[in-house]
Amino acid sequence: MPGKTMKAVQVAAFGGPEVLKLVTDVSVPEPKKGEVLVQVKAVGVNPTDTYTRAGMYQQPNLPYIPGADAAGVVAAVGEGVSNFKIGDRVYTCLYGFKFNDGKEFGSYAEYSVAPAARVFRLPDELSFSQGAALGIPYFTAVRALKYK
Repeated sequence: MPGKTMKAVQVAAFGGPEVLKLVTDVSVPEPKKGEVLVQVKAVGVNPTDTYTRAGMYQQPNLPYIPGADAAGVVAAVGEGVSNFKIGDRVYTCLYGFKFNDGKEFGSYAEYSVAPAARVFRLPDELSFSQGAALGIPYFTAVRALKYK
């Protein structure tokens, strides 16, 4: 999608919720080798997103697009990706992932790029909202129940 732009929430300075800004001219990321571009339909909101935005946790390069969890539809695949095709329903979990070029593309956007290893098929029985909760929220709940 060269030359296309999208809406995204960006953080240009660490702080409270007021630093979350809607930006309407962010370039749609292009999937590189081993990556998948997802048209985002729903996102998960996690405590780690809040801590990172406040500068209390990881400190990504500014500006960055927050968000680790998303669900949507595959819009494009990079070289070498053969297990997903355009139109597949998927969910992603980007927690702890950093791109080699230093750019931070999170899930709070119309499109999000992810390594194929962090993309999973979303069963038809689940909504996109449910799929967006399968990453960090799901495993946080499992851990809380198992190790309470």
